[in-house]
Amino acid sequence: MSILSLDGKQMMLDGKPIRLIAGAIHYFRVVPEYWEDRLRKLKACGFNTVETYVPWNFHEPKEGQFQFEGMADLEGFIRTAGELGLYVIVRPSPYICAEWEFGGLPAWLLADPGMRLRCYNKPFMDKIDAYYDELIPRIAPLQSTKGGPVIAVQIENEYGSYGNDIKYLTYLKDALLERGIDVPLFTSDGPTDFMLQGGMVPGVWATANFGSRSEEAFAKLQEYQPDQPLMCMEYWNGWFDHWGEEHHTRDAADVAQVLDDMLAAGASVNFYMFHGGTNFGFYSGANHGGKYEPTITSYDYDVPVGESGDITEKFHAVREVIARYEDIGELELPPAIPKKSYGTVAMTAYASLNDSAEGLATVVQSTCPEPMELVGQNYGFIRYTTKLSGPRESSKLNIQEVRDRAMVFVDGEYKGVIERWNPDSEVEFAVPAEGVTVSVLVENMGRVNYGPLLKDPKGVTEGIRFGQQFLYDWAIESLPLDDLASLSFQPIGQSQVQANQPAFFKGEFQVDEPADTFLNVKGWTKGVAYINGFNLGRYWEAGPQETLYIPGPLLKQGVNELILFELHGSAKHEVALQDYPVLDRSSAE
Repeated sequence: MSILSLDGKQMMLDGKPIRLIAGAIHYFRVVPEYWEDRLRKLKACGFNTVETYVPWNFHEPKEGQFQFEGMADLEGFIRTAGELGLYVIVRPSPYICAEWEFGGLPAWLLADPGMRLRCYNKPFMDKIDAYYDELIPRIAPLQSTKGGPVIAVQIENEYGSYGNDIKYLTYLKDALLERGIDVPLFTSDGPTDFMLQGGMVPGVWATANFGSRSEEAFAKLQEYQPDQPLMCMEYWNGWFDHWGEEHHTRDAADVAQVLDDMLAAGASVNFYMFHGGTNFGFYSGANHGGKYEPTITSYDYDVPVGESGDITEKFHAVREVIARYEDIGELELPPAIPKKSYGTVAMTAYASLNDSAEGLATVVQSTCPEPMELVGQNYGFIRYTTKLSGPRESSKLNIQEVRDRAMVFVDGEYKGVIERWNPDSEVEFAVPAEGVTVSVLVENMGRVNYGPLLKDPKGVTEGIRFGQQFLYDWAIESLPLDDLASLSFQPIGQSQVQANQPAFFKGEFQVDEPADTFLNVKGWTKGVAYINGFNLGRYWEAGPQETLYIPGPLLKQGVNELILFELHGSAKHEVALQDYPVLDRSSAE
């Protein structure tokens, strides 16, 4: 049994001084078969602790239905870390940010349009209580006070960046204590006055999050908390990418220098991230800093261990600094995980969305084009269809408000796209005397995960107008695309495949020995990729990411199935499976 205590400015473990050198690895972004590999690399770099968030939406995807198996096996991840001799910091707060869909909050919360988030609102607290009743009893027995590796637990995440409801924070603190959490609790906030004032809880250890200027950051933290150990709970040694923007990198020498400064000051540190992993499925989030900015599928983050487990220059630079302060022994790395190129895969079969929708969609009739959450849908796509009488002169189709990207069809003909972030995207058409059928296919590209615009319902949030007139009487098709078993494929014929008509393309390839590989979708436009039924995530020619990571455990010996749900079509009808990633399209050209 190892007990962490805070003795003034000194952190103690079993009565002996300790410095926590931690790194973030999110179990929910890594296939379970690779948890041990990533954790061994963390330890090999000189770290003594792993930190992880816990995403509520991953564990309670539908209200009252909990999952803690496979990639959601939080307890298995914690135990694996403990078996390797690592301590664990757990951050199970309802909200995690993490560039994760809705900051980890479950989308079904928005089925109540009046739901108030991240404050003392009884309907919200009731949902948290039900979740914590299931979650916290799984963590409590794994605490160091019970012989496990968990040494600290977070109350809420960067709350001062969002609000100042101390009653809410106190409720969360008590909720953890009442369910058996007895290791030190903490908060983490940016090192500014308003963030610390809003996020700190009386009597609770406060930590700070930043990526540089550590002396200044710690000085501000000490203004508010002069008598506690210093810890940077999120040292941003890399950064994430948005679609359509440049790939972020940070110089390894700069990262090492800031770490050196913190260790020289006697502080503890948690690398955010140590290994980023992947936003598989529809779990990538978005930011909204003046405009909507969706996050890419890769969460490589340019950190010490890359998305597919590669040791980077940053790993060695960081290890060298740690070795100046701690006895970390010789470098011992696990065997490298093999990567393989499986060559070109021909996409030989085809199924249009229109022909497949009956088996994929749940349909409701509605006066208004309701958002996803009000028809019981969390992720994926949603299609709205109505009849429009004529004749009418040419007018714009106005969506109030599109969340997030809509393809517009008139009598089945593609008319254009309306994008939430692009004020110049618009669709205009005239209506003949006989009238037309209007269909709007909306893609949910990830709910906002940070900031004041966190409440982010998807689909059409208010209404659709033709000119100034609101249109009513809609058929709404929910297309979560979480199960493609109903698809009926036909061999590709050139006459079948039409540009800008959403469709599923299928190819098969043979695997003798499963290994990591990377799906190169260059030449395709935008869509979602599935390997053997597993959703790998979104791809988009907007970049910067050009390949999707396929971990070897997702492949099987023999025949493997690849499906692309492509929104705009491709003349290629083939993809490549190569042995290296392309996360910065501009550097590959």
